[in-house]
Amino acid sequence: MNQRSILIIYTGGTIGMLADPRTGALRPMDLAHLEEQVPELDRMNVRLGSRSFETPIDSSDMRPADWVRIAQIIGEDYESYDGFVVLHGSDTMAYTASALSYLLEGLNKPVILTGSQLPIGTIRTDAKENLITAIEVAAACDEHGRATVPEVAVYFEYSLYRGNRTVKVHAERFEAFRSPNYPRLAEAGVHLKYDRSAILPFREGPLKVHEHMNDQVGVIRLFPGIRAEWIRHALSTPGLRAVVLTTFGSGNGPTDPAFVAVLREARERGITLVNATQCFGGQVEQGRYTTSQAFVELGVLSAKDMTVEAAVTKLMFLLGQGLGTNELVEGFGTSICGEVTA
Repeated sequence: MNQRSILIIYTGGTIGMLADPRTGALRPMDLAHLEEQVPELDRMNVRLGSRSFETPIDSSDMRPADWVRIAQIIGEDYESYDGFVVLHGSDTMAYTASALSYLLEGLNKPVILTGSQLPIGTIRTDAKENLITAIEVAAACDEHGRATVPEVAVYFEYSLYRGNRTVKVHAERFEAFRSPNYPRLAEAGVHLKYDRSAILPFREGPLKVHEHMNDQVGVIRLFPGIRAEWIRHALSTPGLRAVVLTTFGSGNGPTDPAFVAVLREARERGITLVNATQCFGGQVEQGRYTTSQAFVELGVLSAKDMTVEAAVTKLMFLLGQGLGTNELVEGFGTSICGEVTA
């Protein structure tokens, strides 16, 4: 089989940082320095290319425009490479992975996001294994040359997850990510074991890169004792188009009439409200309890088993396509690329 080609896209983050031996300060490295730190790359039967943000950014500073830029880079080089590895800070990786899954319509090549908890030059770093295996996953194909994982995924610490199903669960452990409502796509041990039933099927056809995200979306986390006036203030933000309410349990919230009235006012102004659970796993079941019946009556959309990251970026994506209210409701309730269980 012909040698596979992989483009490494460095956006920023710990994995691509190298400590200056004199000052100890971290600075971004290029592909040449990356190969110096990971000599194992020379032994992989893969042709590597690289592109980098002109100014690498911490993932905490990642914005929707940056997600679009990553998608554009993939689109520009799509015909030249068999797969893509995006090096990214772990803090907001789940948001970027979710956004890319929507922006890259018709994707049939791997886009694997990875990062690390320690810089690549550190002796105990997790960066080498994450990078090497991410490249291996991006290069994997069948006897016909079709990608084994033709979707956006996150690889971290021996596990491959669907990108729009991931959440970061720990600030320090190497096992930083989980997929609470969807099985792993692959597990890395002595062998890479793929769960082919969990991976999106290969799709024929061209890639369409969407280039618009609308960031007029907010998130309000409910908590016991939350004041209706505070919610009213947040929902009065000029230009606000949609809000994700992170609710209790299976989608429950206060029954306080003042709380419900504030939500009704927002709905009457045309603001789309989405109900997503705060729980790590499980799904929203609006109307199961009386504490969520008001959401049903107000036309609040259920995120079902979507992560908050997937719900927020999906709203930004759909609003960026200029959809009307009815189209937005229909689009949010429909699985675009496996982000929600049908």
